[in-house]
Amino acid sequence: VQLQAYGGGLVHAGGSLRLSCAASGRTFSTLAMGWFRQAPGKEREFVAAIAKIGSYTYYTDSVKGRFTISRDNAKNTVYLQMNSLKPEDTAVYYCAAKIGVGGRYYLTAGDYAYWGQGTQVTVSS
Repeated sequence: VQLQAYGGGLVHAGGSLRLSCAASGRTFSTLAMGWFRQAPGKEREFVAAIAKIGSYTYYTDSVKGRFTISRDNAKNTVYLQMNSLKPEDTAVYYCAAKIGVGGRYYLTAGDYAYWGQGTQVTVSS
């Protein structure tokens, strides 16, 4: 599975960005997907996850109500809509994939077998 993340950029606090992650190499509907982020000097942390059945999602507390993960199986793409961005959201964002099971989503980096290259999100105050 190959993952290509894009959509990052520089935005002012309170602004919005939408990240996309295009997958190839396997039937996308079989994949559970996740977004992680890593800020300078910090460990990679979980942001959001979506099961291969797209109605099952989960978010880390710090982004609940601001970020939305979704998927379009016809486009082999998972999205992360980020609203009300804060300077503390600044990080490199990574998408990840694993072969999914039903409505399960996965919250730890070790669960995922496939990773994209990362896209930088910078939120200025």
